[in-house]
Amino acid sequence: MVLVDTADLISISDASKMGVSGLVREAEAGHEQVLLRNNRPVAAVVSIKRLEQLQQLQEDLLDVSLATARMLTTGTQRHSLDDILAQLGLSREEFRDLPE
Repeated sequence: MVLVDTADLISISDASKMGVSGLVREAEAGHEQVLLRNNRPVAAVVSIKRLEQLQQLQEDLLDVSLATARMLTTGTQRHSLDDILAQLGLSREEFRDLPE
């Protein structure tokens, strides 16, 4: 579930009025916009800096997951992947969907 500040919500029709350059200008200034269609979030406009941060966080999460798995499996007691994922709050599907 994505947590979004309601101030960042904008309908697609309002975004169209604002124009692409306006949305980009806002994103560059650090103001992320979440686009709504029929009152449901469908897309986000973020700066490239924020996108890079999110990608780095995703890579860090994978690194921590792997390190945790290695730590938990080096002792005499073994842990299943499901046990480790449960500790991290992830399902197999979410883990599978992480980029390589």
